[in-house]
Amino acid sequence: MPDSSPPPSPNSPWENGWTPDSSRAPGTRRLYLAGALAVATIAVCVTAIVVTDKQTDDTSHTKRADPSTLPGADGPGLLSFASPSKQGTPTPDEHTSTAVKTPSASASAAAAEHSPKPSAKTPSPSKSASSHGSSSGSSGSSGSSGSSSSTTWKSVRSVNYPDRYWQVSGGLVKLNPVSSTAARRAATFKLVKGLAKSSCYSFATADGTYLRHRNFILRAERNDGSALFKQDATFCPRPSSTSGAVMLESVNYPGRFLRHQNFQLKLDRYQNSSQYRSDSAFRLVAGLN
Repeated sequence: MPDSSPPPSPNSPWENGWTPDSSRAPGTRRLYLAGALAVATIAVCVTAIVVTDKQTDDTSHTKRADPSTLPGADGPGLLSFASPSKQGTPTPDEHTSTAVKTPSASASAAAAEHSPKPSAKTPSPSKSASSHGSSSGSSGSSGSSGSSSSTTWKSVRSVNYPDRYWQVSGGLVKLNPVSSTAARRAATFKLVKGLAKSSCYSFATADGTYLRHRNFILRAERNDGSALFKQDATFCPRPSSTSGAVMLESVNYPGRFLRHQNFQLKLDRYQNSSQYRSDSAFRLVAGLN
């Protein structure tokens, strides 16, 4: 039998007593709720971003305001390298200053990179006293040991020109043969403890001057009492490649040694050549005067 019961009235209330709202399309409430939830989510995200940016800006301002904060302290960053210091070869005009001069890196490297090289160990002059001319007269008696009396009179003989000696001539020190009493006197020096370093040597003349380098040329001048003069007049003995001979290194220009060139004594940078080693090798022998 067919169901002939009439359909419920569209305006009849539901079982809970609510009356459907026919003025809205179905599902509108859910759309409103979803939209409200999306807006709330966007608002929360924006708020979080603003707060995070503000904290980051505050941290950045604090680091810039604090000079003790090192760049890159909060994490890894770009690598940075220190700029190389400026170094240069000392020039003769530096003798106008009383400051201790720093040798150039190339001068030190030149003296150290090749073999044979002079030893850095400096022998100290002996403290025992001796009279004028009482030192041993044998060739190379000082030798590489470099020991001598603080009041010993010495002459300095060239290795590759054994008939020539250091001699004061016109205020400069030349490598000359000695054939007269005056020449022998000018070629005899008092070997004393270094004016700037007691373990090294200074050379005094009979008339009270000292041998010092100025503009890298060896000359005889009176001691003016300055620190620069004392440094210029101090030379440290180093063993030579020639047995019984020494090389004399400047105390304030390490890597530069006294050598003769055109029979003129000068301070020259170390060179790994047989010519340089011969020109810079000397024997400290008994005083000629």
